[in-house]
Amino acid sequence: MLAKRIIPCLDVDAGRVVKGIRFKNLKDAGDPVEVAREYQRQGADELVFLDITASSQSRSTAIELVKRVAREVFIPFSVGGGIKTPDNARALLEAGADKVCINTSAVQNPELISKLAYEFGSQCVVVAVDVKRKGDSWRVYIKGGKVETELDALEWLRQVQDLGAGEVLLTSMDKDGTKLGYDEELLRACSFLKIPLIASGGAGQMEHFFRAFSLGADACLAASIFHFGEIKIPELKLYLKQRGLNVRIS
Repeated sequence: MLAKRIIPCLDVDAGRVVKGIRFKNLKDAGDPVEVAREYQRQGADELVFLDITASSQSRSTAIELVKRVAREVFIPFSVGGGIKTPDNARALLEAGADKVCINTSAVQNPELISKLAYEFGSQCVVVAVDVKRKGDSWRVYIKGGKVETELDALEWLRQVQDLGAGEVLLTSMDKDGTKLGYDEELLRACSFLKIPLIASGGAGQMEHFFRAFSLGADACLAASIFHFGEIKIPELKLYLKQRGLNVRIS
């Protein structure tokens, strides 16, 4: 059985790591290079680097910053933000990323998922899906959570899987930054997925990670509780191991 993964997320705006609540009221959380170095020291399984304003500002991800972070990290490293073409993805992979993460561009041009999977392999393609509850379902949002689409989240996840994505990064905007726990109903609804699912949005206690993994998440992503030292990754992994989960202990 594959080990469950703990993934800190570096949301980057104007060259700084930031974190907010429900994608708003962003607070500074440090220099990306220093933050990445610390997470490697703590034993994170992977890192996700998201240039959160690249799509809304219609620009590509800051390549030089990716290079600086990649030089400090020797664990799998995913990068997203403003990737619109295979050439954009290639530039990030050549800069040191192990995977690319697409969201807005995937919704606007679903064929991009297949193109990236064909050119670089599915294992390099992560599709981020930001969702917010609407009635009895969830709606997909793009442009860093600023624009609501007409897409039903579960239907979109099925399509993403069929198009060749290697894994999905699913963020509950309702839960993001609240520290009230991952959206368990949403995770249960995603049981049909055959590709790895990264749960995101709402982690506040070690128990929240355990519950998300128990509901089928292959990895759990979090930001503020790691950035501000509320939970240390080695302690979290020990807790999960003691609860019977397969995690990598460095």
